[in-house]
Amino acid sequence: MEKYDIVVIGGGIVGLATAYQLSLKKPDLKIGLLEKEESLASHQTGHNSGVIHSGLYYKPGSLKAKNCVDGYNRLIQFCDENDIKYELCGKIVVATDAFQIPQLDTLQSRGAQNGLEGIKRLIREQLHEYEPHVAGLAGLYVPQTGIIDYKEVAQKYAEKFKENGGEIKLGHKVVNIVSRGESKIVQTYKGDIETGMIVNCAGLYSDKIARMTGQQLNVKIIPFRGEYFELKPEKHNLVKNLIYPVPDPNFPFLGVHFTRMINGGIEAGPNAVLAFKREGYTKSDIDIPELVESLTWPGFIKVASKYWKTGFGEMYRSFSKSAFTNALQKLMPELQESDLIPGGAGVRAQACDKDGGLIDDFLILETKGVVNVCNAPSPAATSSLAIGNTVADKVVLQLA
Repeated sequence: MEKYDIVVIGGGIVGLATAYQLSLKKPDLKIGLLEKEESLASHQTGHNSGVIHSGLYYKPGSLKAKNCVDGYNRLIQFCDENDIKYELCGKIVVATDAFQIPQLDTLQSRGAQNGLEGIKRLIREQLHEYEPHVAGLAGLYVPQTGIIDYKEVAQKYAEKFKENGGEIKLGHKVVNIVSRGESKIVQTYKGDIETGMIVNCAGLYSDKIARMTGQQLNVKIIPFRGEYFELKPEKHNLVKNLIYPVPDPNFPFLGVHFTRMINGGIEAGPNAVLAFKREGYTKSDIDIPELVESLTWPGFIKVASKYWKTGFGEMYRSFSKSAFTNALQKLMPELQESDLIPGGAGVRAQACDKDGGLIDDFLILETKGVVNVCNAPSPAATSSLAIGNTVADKVVLQLA
């Protein structure tokens, strides 16, 4: 049986960043990372829209706010040191209705409290200076927002982790975890692994892994699929950089937006619909047991009853290209349905508590010998090095 001092479960960007940070803080320990797929960054990281988030939206003092701003700075430094391509192109947040204008004040205040400098309030005419084809009543320009390929970043984390002596084991799906004295036996499809410390960064399956470790949980991961269209190449001129709506403060999704991608192309979307499988990237991806788990979770039932109108609208847009186009036309009226071609999709691991709360902040829980990252939605990719540092510090404290 192989033995490690620390085992990280999950080969997405958060797991890899955590493993890398641990290898810097504890170079004397044997650290292994287990990934169930045959490649790294196969799920949330590999389906990410590639936005470097500034920290504009997040409640000051929250883990999201602290880790996004810290993670942003760490990410930029890491990319500069490792020749990873990125671009800080800025974005505009657009109010298309009068009731959204006061929310711009809130966003601007949050941005300032989170340390963002250079945010500009824009009147209608100024919006066109940044995005000539956008429509709106007012907006904010946020210079810190950028674009990047997070899969490339994740691969570089893996490379640096291995340079520091870390080991990565692909195809090692965890099926159970058993305590044996001071040790824990991680049972995988490719054999058992013994460790003194487990770090759970399993993303869409983080709640299931957490329960295997003995963690008492009041949350369940509910998968939400986000579907994108792309603009036809001849329509790329409609979007210069990134265009976002004012988000609904009651719903933890940012709404449909336009994103220029680092490797070319313009994405438009996403919507947010319940995925019928935790790794369900298409409408036909269905796992009956996982779907039943979601639908019968008391918290999801409460969420569905509270947001049924919003949910119905999102589902309708999933099946109706014209409805999806209508949503985008609020930001860009000249956009036509024929300008859109099918794009990719991602699945967001959204933690939902029993009382119907959609957990907005990062959620990191501990038991003896275990650190569980149970909720790491956007901006987790931007924040990855900061989250990894936070988790690594918790591990170091436990090992002291």
